[in-house]
Amino acid sequence: MARSHAGRAVLAIDVGGTKLAAGVVLDDGTVLARDQTATPATSDAEALFQVLASLSQHVVETAGLRVQALGVGCGGPMRYPEGEVAPLNIPAWRGFPLRARLAQAFALPCVVDNDAKAMALGEHWLGAGRGSRNMIGMVVSTGVGGGVIVDGRLLHGESGNAGHIGHLIAWPDGPLCGCGARGYVEAIASGTGIRRRLSEALAGPVATRVPPTATVAEVADFARSGDPLARRLFQEAGAAVGRGIASAAVLLDVELVAIGGSIALKAWDLLGPPLEAEVHRCAHHDRRRHSSRTSVPLWTPATAKLPVLVQHQITRPTGGAPYALRRSARAPVCQAVARSLP
Repeated sequence: MARSHAGRAVLAIDVGGTKLAAGVVLDDGTVLARDQTATPATSDAEALFQVLASLSQHVVETAGLRVQALGVGCGGPMRYPEGEVAPLNIPAWRGFPLRARLAQAFALPCVVDNDAKAMALGEHWLGAGRGSRNMIGMVVSTGVGGGVIVDGRLLHGESGNAGHIGHLIAWPDGPLCGCGARGYVEAIASGTGIRRRLSEALAGPVATRVPPTATVAEVADFARSGDPLARRLFQEAGAAVGRGIASAAVLLDVELVAIGGSIALKAWDLLGPPLEAEVHRCAHHDRRRHSSRTSVPLWTPATAKLPVLVQHQITRPTGGAPYALRRSARAPVCQAVARSLP
């Protein structure tokens, strides 16, 4: 029997290149149930959808109450609001009608948006960006993405892909991206990009102990032990992310950038120093105002049932000095999409 709770419950889904996650979330951000599974390495679009649908149904049954709508954050690019997705890191789905299929499977209203935009919305609602009117949310994980809040509203753009900071050029004629272009932040700093650059480096003479089969986490461990190639890969990744942040932050005139994702979480000791140095080197912009640091309250959840990832929040002074860096905590990604529903 379905339990009753004060407030509306939604099924929130996070579709990534590494994992699929789902949670039942109330409209105050309370997470009632959650689960996740690895994203299947399959070329069968229907098989992948069935794994996602089964996971989502299991979470709803675990929560034991009726949900009123679905909100989905998925890797891009995609068509918004149609919800047709073609995630770079999920080759099985090319123009896959995710919104229509989920709406049909659950007989409920459904919104599908970019996962990094959902993260930005969640941070603005309950996380590091609470109280901010102008911010960027950025994910550094299997891919690199972003979402932008301007004047308190999430930007969508012409096709729903606004804020894709991972596809800013940080290194002209640099590493090849999965989309076919070169030099994007994603090609340098994402998990996929780091693995690809490792393979390219190992094809030539290079002093390193990193094996070609190393995961990004293992590359990070080698970097911490002083391996020169591993250290260079993360040095370049951090600088690329910092360059992208500096460009986007000045263009959009934001007051903070919240950074999340598995690489930012698990390897900030390697990614953070070059990132911060590059932001400080590049993000100089005279706003002709007195110098005082913007301070955004931190949100530290006490009982969140979804993983709470350590984030890093970059705030800027209101004058022309470089951006400052401090750590914060964020709301779970799945909570973000609850706010994207009508």
